[in-house]
Amino acid sequence: MRQQIYDQLRRSFRFVVYSLLPLVGGGWVGVSCSDLLDTTSELVEFEEDNTLNHTTDSVYSVMGIVNRMQLVADRTVLLGEARGDLVTTTEAASADLKRLAAFDMSQQNKYNQVSDYYAVINNCNFYLAHVDTALQRRGRQLFKYEYAAVKAFRAWAYLELVKNYGQVPLVTEPQMTEREALAAAAGATYGIKEICDYFIADLTPYALVDLPQYGNVGGYNSQGFFIPMRALLGDLCLWAGHYEEAARWYNSYLNDKRSPIELNYTNRVRWTNVTEFQRPQNAYSVTSTQEVLSFIPMEERVFDGTVSDLANVFTSTSENNYYFQLTPSVGMRQLSASQINCIMYRAEGGTEIDTVYAPRSGFSEDLYVGDLRLSSNYSQTSRGGQDEYSEYNSLSQSIRKFWSDRVPIYRRTMVYLRYAEALNRAGLPQSAMCVLKYGMCPENISQYVDSLERVAAGDLISFDASTFTKERVTGIHSLGSGDSECNAFYVLPVPTDSLATRQDTISYQIPRVEDLIVNEMALEGAFEGYRFYDLLRIALRRGDPAYLADPISRRNGASNTQLRQLLMDQKNWFLPLP
Repeated sequence: MRQQIYDQLRRSFRFVVYSLLPLVGGGWVGVSCSDLLDTTSELVEFEEDNTLNHTTDSVYSVMGIVNRMQLVADRTVLLGEARGDLVTTTEAASADLKRLAAFDMSQQNKYNQVSDYYAVINNCNFYLAHVDTALQRRGRQLFKYEYAAVKAFRAWAYLELVKNYGQVPLVTEPQMTEREALAAAAGATYGIKEICDYFIADLTPYALVDLPQYGNVGGYNSQGFFIPMRALLGDLCLWAGHYEEAARWYNSYLNDKRSPIELNYTNRVRWTNVTEFQRPQNAYSVTSTQEVLSFIPMEERVFDGTVSDLANVFTSTSENNYYFQLTPSVGMRQLSASQINCIMYRAEGGTEIDTVYAPRSGFSEDLYVGDLRLSSNYSQTSRGGQDEYSEYNSLSQSIRKFWSDRVPIYRRTMVYLRYAEALNRAGLPQSAMCVLKYGMCPENISQYVDSLERVAAGDLISFDASTFTKERVTGIHSLGSGDSECNAFYVLPVPTDSLATRQDTISYQIPRVEDLIVNEMALEGAFEGYRFYDLLRIALRRGDPAYLADPISRRNGASNTQLRQLLMDQKNWFLPLP
């Protein structure tokens, strides 16, 4: 029966665009609290008519939630990137995007539509309240996988919501009427830690439940539509400050014996010739199906539903007349160029391994200085034949990180970096440095993490020796900065003077290793929507507004004093609720 439903899904339409759930549609118009949880959608049905006790009901309803997530997919990237320091707006940028980048929310802005998040949440609430979880077939709970998946969707939507708004109402029951929506919107609001703690408790009992499997839908393995529960739990714990717990969830997810996720790149971008530095070998890509763990599927045509517009924002297309709206900032270029790149090699006929450091100048392209991931994923060229009267841009920009038909939620390298962040804050800076410099496998852990830290870490750094081997893992910094394992300038920070205790040394190392991790997150995840949130998380953790204000105010090189002053006030980090 289930397979017949999946076949019907594939035959009938690319992605399900109708749901049996009450959809909280409509855009925010900034008039009243009821807009927060709009119940005016024409697709709302009476509550008593919706008992999700059939397989068709459940499948269509879950896919309906995926459809609602399409409305916030692009925004998850733009809210995280435009407000960071790695990109800057161009003259062609929309007024809304320019105001967003300037943290100016004095006017109505299309990127501030909180009701779209609550549309996802209310659909999840309805599903969770009405699905028949007791229904069994042949001794197995029929909707166990869908139930867990919808809980994850709701938690993910709430995490995105509270990261952007700071304080939000916590609504866990379906809102079927305007009166209910008004009451919920006017209720108490909760901050990031409270929201995360709630959903950590909510998700933990379902952490090991498998993702639903609907076969191949629209050309994709449908399991990619769903959020990996343990990765999400790791994120929730990281934001809530439960670092050991976060590291445990990330490790459990990455080291799953049934489906381990190793960080093994043979196609990283690097220099290979120690005497000629003309053009790096290979192109580092983040768009492989192996790299992307979870994504929101988008439509390929507007006729079918919501199409991603990220390519038109970041790249030159015929659709935008080659006018891109966001471009790499001076800050991004400086960070990339500041990295020290090296090559490990063995001279012909020799036995000893030596290290050669790439030059700091003399390249055919400026982007070849330092880390090579920017040059691999970004280019800008002149378009000939354009005069002052042309409707087309004279420049063409390409950023090779976007798909027309999906927006990633999780990819494996970023999960490893969050794992490193959690390890470091759990008091394990050597282990975190191992993620960055060497790669996580028992041999590397034994060699580069001392015995005292290995004992303290226990199973937080446990990896299966048959899968995670020295030959099959890579330090993340090596993806763009050469052979980082032999880079004498990329090392665990050590105090110049001996400190009184081992804990004093660890306390010295933690913020400095954290800075390396945050830099690596920028080098690896630039343009993908992580940056503002990474700066936000660390600034909140340290109680240091300047950690966020300084780099963002310097995104264009010189410090923007007015923007820095604005961002030194924490309330300006968040979007206003209606």
